[in-house]
Amino acid sequence: MTRVFADLHLRVNLRDPQATQKIINRAARFGYSLISIPFTSVMRQEELAKLKAMCTEVGIDFVSRADFHPRTENDLTHFLRKFRRQFEIISISCDTKEVARQAAKDRRVDLLSFPSLDYHKRFFDRAEAELASGCLAALEVDVRPLLVLEGPSRVRLLMSLRREIAVAREFKVPIVVSSGVAEEKFMRYPKDMASLAYIVGLDEASALDAVSTNPEEIVKRNREKLRNRFVAPGISIVKEGKT
Repeated sequence: MTRVFADLHLRVNLRDPQATQKIINRAARFGYSLISIPFTSVMRQEELAKLKAMCTEVGIDFVSRADFHPRTENDLTHFLRKFRRQFEIISISCDTKEVARQAAKDRRVDLLSFPSLDYHKRFFDRAEAELASGCLAALEVDVRPLLVLEGPSRVRLLMSLRREIAVAREFKVPIVVSSGVAEEKFMRYPKDMASLAYIVGLDEASALDAVSTNPEEIVKRNREKLRNRFVAPGISIVKEGKT
């Protein structure tokens, strides 16, 4: 079966349409079929339409995504209540343990992100994984830091990622590998991304799933939920009766 490769985290400056177009074009040349460029919260329909048009022109499916950095549990709850149905992907940056725990157990969250390079501020542990395993959240790993860091900083990050991925696999939490890049020069082919995932502890098949099957399944699931006829997983309204 042919894999559908995805990069759900291209950090493009939407105010620079030329740079955006170049990155989309390169993603197509590299063999990606699904890409996402995150909004912080406000999604202007004209911007979304332009992005979709750029992607359609080169044969790519664009996925709308919002990234949020909540400071408290209340911030997170408010954001999800307001924006969940506006975006196909919701990613939460877990900068505190409180936010990490709440995000892991909330079924409206798709991706858990731990951007800090400080070992003490990366909160994906066994308790976090256990909460996520009972919901739908996946652990997102950006490869950009692995490309730009050097020396001890890179070694420490590798150690953290190996520990987190081992915990995620133990609790069967899906892993999504994204680029997290904002510049063309850091973009990599899907199989190169999978190779970086292999370095931090995934076997070959799981590494490929992390850049294809896992993100694709999240997108499919959420698009089904966002349909007007969706009731619950596996249940949709086929025809409404007259009252």
